Amino acid sequence: MEKLLWCFLTMISFSQAFGHEDMSTWAFVFPKVSDTSYVSLEAESKEPLNAFTVCLRFYTALSTVRSFSIFSYATEKSYNDILLFWTKDKGYHFAVGGPEVLFTVSEIPQAPTHICASWESATGIVELWVDGKPRVRKSLNKGYTVWTNASIVLGQEQDSYGGRFDAKQSLVGDIGDVNMWDFVLSPEQINAVYVGGTLSPNVLNWRSLKYKAQGEVFIKPQLWS
Repeated sequence: MEKLLWCFLTMISFSQAFGHEDMSTWAFVFPKVSDTSYVSLEAESKEPLNAFTVCLRFYTALSTVRSFSIFSYATEKSYNDILLFWTKDKGYHFAVGGPEVLFTVSEIPQAPTHICASWESATGIVELWVDGKPRVRKSLNKGYTVWTNASIVLGQEQDSYGGRFDAKQSLVGDIGDVNMWDFVLSPEQINAVYVGGTLSPNVLNWRSLKYKAQGEVFIKPQLWS
């Protein structure tokens, strides 16, 4: 009996430290404003990126209240090597290597939202898809290379490599289905992801996720499943 109890407690401790391997029906929940609650993700690929696509779902009531971070990918080269950020009354800011573009959107519906963002160095073309619908393509940081050894954070924006969080930029709500590829997905592939496909992501894989949660972050069943 004592051995079984010890094993059970050990499993709980391991889960809290390293999370679920398969998060396919789960979401991270950030229940309140904080500058200490966040989730760190470990990339499967450690190579520099000359192209990428990142897709995820989030659910929040903040869009008409204030700005907040959606996806923060910092390196020692740039703490905004990749950033997806919602700015109140403006829309989605998408940064690569520091420079950014704005995709104008008045507000986010109070419903789970799916976004995919892609960029390629060869042309500088960036795309943003919201709930399976593309925004007009833009140009950003042509010829740049996203650096290695990334600090990838959900729930906060990094104003330095791995830290300097601002509670006024924190996410309050749910986030999940975070997947990332080292190439630009085609429109057909993005639509497949939008309806639930995975297409074997090779940078971040929600079905085989390496993560560490800090502060007041909870794992709950997805509200959009």
